Amino acid sequence: MEDTIAAISTALGVGAISIIRVSGSEAITIVNKIFNGKDLTTVSTHTIHYGHIVENDNVIDEVLVSVMKGPKSFTTEDIVEINCHGGIATTKKILEILLLNGCRLAEPGEFTKRAFLNGRIDLLEAEGVVDVLSAKTEKSRSLAINQLSGKTSKLIEDLRQEIVEVLANIEVNIDYPEYEDIEQIGYSKLQVKIRKIYDEICTILKDSENGKIIKEGINVSIIGRPNVGKSSILNRLLEEDKAIVTDIEGTTRDVVEGTINLEGLIINFIDTAGIRKTADIVESIGVQKSLDLIDKSDLVLYVLNNNEELSQADKEIIDKLETKNHIIVINKMDLENKLKLSNEKNIVYISALEDKNIDKLKDKIKSIYNVDDIETDDLTYLTNARSIALLKESKSAIEDSIKGIESLVPIDMIEIDIKKAWNLLGEIIGKTYQEELINQLFSQFCLGK
Repeated sequence: MEDTIAAISTALGVGAISIIRVSGSEAITIVNKIFNGKDLTTVSTHTIHYGHIVENDNVIDEVLVSVMKGPKSFTTEDIVEINCHGGIATTKKILEILLLNGCRLAEPGEFTKRAFLNGRIDLLEAEGVVDVLSAKTEKSRSLAINQLSGKTSKLIEDLRQEIVEVLANIEVNIDYPEYEDIEQIGYSKLQVKIRKIYDEICTILKDSENGKIIKEGINVSIIGRPNVGKSSILNRLLEEDKAIVTDIEGTTRDVVEGTINLEGLIINFIDTAGIRKTADIVESIGVQKSLDLIDKSDLVLYVLNNNEELSQADKEIIDKLETKNHIIVINKMDLENKLKLSNEKNIVYISALEDKNIDKLKDKIKSIYNVDDIETDDLTYLTNARSIALLKESKSAIEDSIKGIESLVPIDMIEIDIKKAWNLLGEIIGKTYQEELINQLFSQFCLGK
C-alpha cells in the first residue's frame, strides 16, 4: 500500500457532478500538479478549494477539490476528491491525467480494503459498506447502516471479551493453583459461564435469520401441474404481465422470475414449468427444474385447481412439502370444490382470473415469516453467509467444550475448544484473517469504493 491510487467514485454517465478519489502518501502532491488554484500542499485538512484541472496550459474542467489529511480520513491516508462536472469524457480525462502524473488505478474495493488494513474499520463494517450501496428497501438500509456503524461488531467483540475472561481464569488456575485469592474455576462454574456464551451465540444466530431475510429477501417458487394458473398468479402478485398465459398446457417451459417489495421485504417469485410427465425434451427439463426448486426455495406456493381432485402426484408433492415452508394455493375458488385436503393449515383460496384474495396470499406469506414482528429499531444482525457460517462454527466449538465439561475431560483440553471459538469470532470481524479471503471479499466492491 505504498503507492497512491485513484478511481472514479461516481457512476459514469451524464450528471451534474462526478467525483474522482485519490488516496495515498502522494495524493495531495499529485493533484496539486494538475490543479490551478490554491497550493494544496499548504491548505488545512478537511477543506474544499475552487480551481481548474489543467493539462499543460489547457483547462480541462472547473472543479472543487476536497483535501482530507490522514489519519482522519476513510483510508487513514491523505485523500483528495476532485468534484468535476458530470460526463464520461471529462471524468475519464481527469483520471487519465492523474494516472500520467503518478497515480495507479485502484482495484475494485481498494479504498475500503485500505481502510480495513489500516485499522479504520473492521471486516463487518467493510461488508456493511457494500450492503449500504446495494440496499433495496428501508429495512435493508437500516440494517446496513448499523453494520457500518460498528453496532454489529460490538456484539461479536463482547462475546470475545467474555471468552477471554474465561480463558484467562482457566490459565491462572492452571499456572498458579496456589493463589487462594483467585476464583477457582471448576467444572460447574465453567459450565455456567460457557452455557451463557452458548445461549448468546444462539440468540445472535436466530436474529441473523431475520437479517438474512431483510438483506436478501425470500425466494418463493410457484409449483403445480400445468394449467392450474401459476403464471396468472405470478402476474397478479407482480401486478404486471410478466409470464405468458394461455390455455395450452406446457406454455411455461423455463422459470420466469419477478420481485416485489412487501412492506420493506424483497420477495423473489419464481414461476415454474407445470409438473407432469412429458415426451417434450425442452418441457421435461423445465419440469425437472421445478422439482429441484422445491428444495432450493425458502417458500413454496403449491397451486391446485379447486374443481379438480387430487392426483397421486399432488399427494406425493404435498407430503414432500411437510418439512418446507409452504402454502397450498387453491385457485379458481369460484368453481365447484372437488378437493379433499386434511390436516393442512396453510391454505389460501384465490381466483387469479378475477383477482380475488391475492392480498390474503400476500398476508399469509407475511405471517409465515413474521414480517410485522421483525425488529426495525435495533437491527444488529449478521447478514452474510461468511459471518453466519463462522458463527455456526464457533457455536459448534462451544458445544464441544460443553460436552467436554459434562464428560469431565481435563480443563486444559476443554480450553482448546474455547480458544477455537474465540478465534472463529475474530475471523468474523477481521481480527484474524487469511489474505486470500480479504482479496476475494474486496474484489466484489465497485471501483472507487
